[in-house]
Amino acid sequence: MRHLRPAALPPLAAALLLAACTTATPDAPVAAPQPPAMHAQLLEDVRILAADDMQGRDTGAPGGAMARAYIVGRLESLGVAPPPMGREQPWEMQGRTREGPRTFNGVNVIGVIPGTRVTDKYIVVTAHYDHVGTNDGQVFNGADDNASGVATMLALAADLKRQAPDHSVLIVALDGEERGLLGAKHFVEAPPVPLESIAMNLNFDMTARAETDGRLWVTGTYQHPNFRPILESVPANGAVSLAFGKDTPQDTGEDNWVQASDHAAFHRAQVPFLYLGVNYHADYHRPSDDFDRITPSVFISVTELSIASFRALDRALDR
Repeated sequence: MRHLRPAALPPLAAALLLAACTTATPDAPVAAPQPPAMHAQLLEDVRILAADDMQGRDTGAPGGAMARAYIVGRLESLGVAPPPMGREQPWEMQGRTREGPRTFNGVNVIGVIPGTRVTDKYIVVTAHYDHVGTNDGQVFNGADDNASGVATMLALAADLKRQAPDHSVLIVALDGEERGLLGAKHFVEAPPVPLESIAMNLNFDMTARAETDGRLWVTGTYQHPNFRPILESVPANGAVSLAFGKDTPQDTGEDNWVQASDHAAFHRAQVPFLYLGVNYHADYHRPSDDFDRITPSVFISVTELSIASFRALDRALDR
């Protein structure tokens, strides 16, 4: 995100699972609280995807294939069906490396959850599962970037299977983000549904480490101001609240996230987008971005806040 062997679940994680709580203001929309088992699964998904044996989940590498197989298995276990085109969307594109451009073979993973009210319009929920692999003999596990976003997306998928969405939803684990948003570019060039039937893209990238500023940032309401009043009514969850920005002409350099992750490909294709992610931290794109750096209660709050945000958007669109 933003260019440039599994261990047992730590006791701290188990201790904090039930401590995460949702705060609400009167009449504000909230998602139904997730059961503790879903909290445990959220943490387990990150732990497995960010384990050393995934080898940094580089595109086209064995670790990337292992991560993909895990995500496919999770979607199957949740009962999330593949689209008619199939579960996997392979592609071949030229991407960037430290040594220069080269060709990558990647695979997006797709699931579909039918809507109940607007069945012919889709909210495309994305999170990239690749990371930067290994460099100089060190494994870059990418726990926050972006095992966390994938885990949040899987938690949302589980929630949508418990209570069906208004809109049809495509759950898309994208490959090749770190190599130049390759999987997202291919997806919008060859979507499984007509591009004009996509109501919006909601992209999760780095959703774990909100303790830096207590914020889950929402980028894209400057470009799509109709989304902001919908999400302004979503209350904080625990110590984490939504913050809007990093998308205006005054936001420059790495403080502007409009082109920073896979949502940029949708934006260029003129598909409305929102990006949810936490701020930079000291472990970003370093070998230290490990599972044990995640505070479980904070990550749970971010994920529940992300699900509440999806539910608010899903209810409000096409009214």
